Parts: sequence; structure tokens; C-alpha cells
Amino acid sequence: MATKKAGSAKKTTRAKSQPAKTKVTTVKAVEAAKSKTSWLSERRTVLASALIGEFIGTFLLVTSFLVTRGEPLYMGFVLVTLVLMVGTISGAHLNPVVTVGAWVTRKVSHLRAATYVVAQLLGAGAAFVVLNAFVHANPVDTSAAAAFASQAPEVFKLAPLTDVNHWVVFFAELLGATVFAFAVAGARREKTDRVAKALTVGFGLFVAMLVAGVAVSYVKANVALNPAIALAASAVNFTNVDWFSVAVYLVAPLVGGVVGFALRDVGDGK
Repeated sequence: MATKKAGSAKKTTRAKSQPAKTKVTTVKAVEAAKSKTSWLSERRTVLASALIGEFIGTFLLVTSFLVTRGEPLYMGFVLVTLVLMVGTISGAHLNPVVTVGAWVTRKVSHLRAATYVVAQLLGAGAAFVVLNAFVHANPVDTSAAAAFASQAPEVFKLAPLTDVNHWVVFFAELLGATVFAFAVAGARREKTDRVAKALTVGFGLFVAMLVAGVAVSYVKANVALNPAIALAASAVNFTNVDWFSVAVYLVAPLVGGVVGFALRDVGDGK
């Protein structure tokens, strides 16, 4: 009888302990769900901050290009400053050339690449709209301007392509974007010295714009090395699309960006 009572006592004890295990498992599941939700929320916040950084940085970069008419030295110093400003927030791509090159070589995710490009294009569009509003804030009498052989002020635009210069500009954009992307890919290896990274990126743009700019200067054209800038500088007119202009100012630099990043990976033995 004592043995039976002991056995029944053990069964009762085991039966009572089972709900406790279920309760612990439930608590752990709830905690895991909360942890996952918190992690996703944090990732969204980080991405949102990065997109704001890309928008502001591209806005300032495009504004600087339009104001300085794309002078290589000015653009180099501007980019150094912008990398220091937003580099810790978004990585300071500020150019679809960099984003697409990094995406193709698997350095950024699909989501980040797509949203970065959208933020950059929006920043470029905002720069054009704001600068255009300032330029036309004080209307100029066009007849008086014509009498004095002067032109009404307008936002800087890239020189139109012709049958003579389009291939030169195409290969200049391709070469310049390759040089710039190669410099950016090298700067990404610098993890500690932010100033060194900013200088590498900024002067990489300076060298790229200088080389490409000299090449097209003989055919009276310009380079942008940035599809967002090209759109803001009216290189591509979407009301009457010239597909070769699209190829020159959008496709050529994007291909150059991929080539630049790929060459850097080859140089690093990857």
C-alpha cells in the first residue's frame, strides 16, 4: 500500500510540474517575438535615417554641381565634406553609380540599394526645383537683357549631345565612373580613419571628373558621372526621349560603377 501511495504521489507531482513547463515555454516564445519585433523596428529606423542622409547629401551635391557648373576641384572638396557629414549615417553613396556598383558586387542588400537610388533621385529633383525657384525669384526683363546682349539667368544645364560628340561623352562617362567607383571601393576598406576615407572619395571624384572633363572638352561637352546629377541638369528630356542620351548619362556611368567595384575586388583577390 505504501508503495502504491508513493507511486501515485510521484504521478501527481509530475502532473503538477507539466503546466509550469508550458508556462516557461510560452514566456520564452513571447520574449522571442518581442525581441524580433524590436530588431525589425530598429532596422527600419536605421534604414530611414540612412535614406534621409542620402536625400540630404545628394541634394547638397547636386546643388553644388549646378552652382559650380561641375568644376572638378570644387566638387572634390564638396564630396569630402559630405562624406564627413553623412558617412556615418548612410555610408555616403550620394550617387547611383556607387549604389549599383556596391549592389552588383554584393556589398549592399537589394532593399537598401533600391531605396538608396530612390532617395538620391528625389534629392536631385529637389535640388533642381529649389535652385530653379531661387534663380527665377526675381524676374528679368528679357527684352532689356536682349538689348544689352545678356542672357536671363537659368540653372546650369549639360551641353546637348550631337552626332559628333556623343561617343566621346559615352566613353568619358564610362571611364570617369570606373575611376571614381574604384576609389570609393578602396575607401570602403578604411574602417577607422573617417578623414582618410572622405579624402579618398573626394579626390577620387576630382581625378575622375578631371580626366573625363578633359576628354570631352575637345568636343564642347560636359560630364556628370552621376545619373542623378544628369537628370537634374536636364541631360535627359523625358518629354522627348533621346535614348542615346539615356545611354550616355545613365547607362554608361552605371556600367562604369560596376566595373570599378569589380576591379577593386579583383585587386583584393576576391
